[in-house]
Amino acid sequence: MPAATVKPTPYFSVIIPVHNDWGPLADCLESMGKQSGTPEFEVIVVDDGSRDEGPKSIHQYGTFFPVRVVRQPHSGIAAARNRGAQESRGAILLFTDADCRLERTCLSALREKITSSPDHSYFQLRLAGDFSNLLARAEDLRLATIQDLHLQPDGRIRYLNTSGFALRKSAIGARTELFDPAARRSEDTLLLTDLIQRGELPLFVADALVRHIIQMSFTECIRKDIRVAWLEARTFDLIAAKGVRVRMKNRERVAMLRSTWKASSQASLGKSAWFVLAFRQALQRSISVLYRSLPFRSK
Repeated sequence: MPAATVKPTPYFSVIIPVHNDWGPLADCLESMGKQSGTPEFEVIVVDDGSRDEGPKSIHQYGTFFPVRVVRQPHSGIAAARNRGAQESRGAILLFTDADCRLERTCLSALREKITSSPDHSYFQLRLAGDFSNLLARAEDLRLATIQDLHLQPDGRIRYLNTSGFALRKSAIGARTELFDPAARRSEDTLLLTDLIQRGELPLFVADALVRHIIQMSFTECIRKDIRVAWLEARTFDLIAAKGVRVRMKNRERVAMLRSTWKASSQASLGKSAWFVLAFRQALQRSISVLYRSLPFRSK
């Protein structure tokens, strides 16, 4: 009788939550298959109660790396990320989203940074847009400015975005939940709050690049912004209860607008990208203020 094949333990477990957004996932997985010089990794797709099961074509990527689809009842993005962490086998957990693409050297650059930084357990990858349309240019402008403003002199960053965030699995310890399931959005900012309370910040990995792709129309984007801003407002109630400030002050918002206006002078971005960004930021801020004015917010 032949001996059982022992699967090598992956270095990375890449966790991708999905809720009805199977289309963008194919490009995300394809970017995984194009990684160069990377150690063994697995991909865990957590289907958070999508209307339909994922297409069978997902499993074709098994030629390049182990890929599993784990289904669960719709429980929110935080619960989906937690489920992926529970299912993982890798020493390093890497969280990203279906609408993200990893640059070819992303995983190898991340491994190099982790290996050379044994005293750090949390790592924020560099995020960018893809310049393919006006919304994408505005997204690149937003992400670049936020990361620049929050980068600390010691190389750590007061920012956490699960479009590209990694940690040593050993940092979770005996906990079964890394993210608070009560957060339906901004679960990453809530986690950042916990890290700040413990005196920790993610180490910024500038060479590990993840691109956030926006392929929706402007109207679809605005509808999503409204929905997300409403859910984020609830999460910021949880953050406020911890007594940690993570929101920008008004003067910081003004500084960000000035910084993005200056950066939009680049031909690859353009002033139109700034106006789109400013409109989206104002809309999200308005939703947040509206939420805080409602009497039932504490219920």
